[in-house]
Amino acid sequence: MARPARHKIELSDEERSELERIARAEKLPWREVQRAKIVLYSAVGESDVDIAARLDTSAGIVGRWRRRFCAERLDGLKDRPRAGRPRRFPPGAGRRGQGDRLRAARGPRPAALALQPH
Repeated sequence: MARPARHKIELSDEERSELERIARAEKLPWREVQRAKIVLYSAVGESDVDIAARLDTSAGIVGRWRRRFCAERLDGLKDRPRAGRPRRFPPGAGRRGQGDRLRAARGPRPAALALQPH
């Protein structure tokens, strides 16, 4: 049997309604929906192992989001800034010179060899 969680979650009505809205959303990123479901199942009193099995993740991940929600509430479920040097180029730009490799929009090219009938 799984041990009881150290961090008990009790939700206010506003928090519960916001988490339920996020958990039902189809257009939000998968991570946000998953985190909202973790917190909602935790508030019901399910163990980390049961939640992990239900959501196809690990108990460590469930425990991490339970702890962060207890410490920071709804703001704790957002992504934190990543470590390291920021990007130098916009995410969709690619490397220099790669933009001209797509030639589908150009007109047809003449054949390299002229076909001659036999």
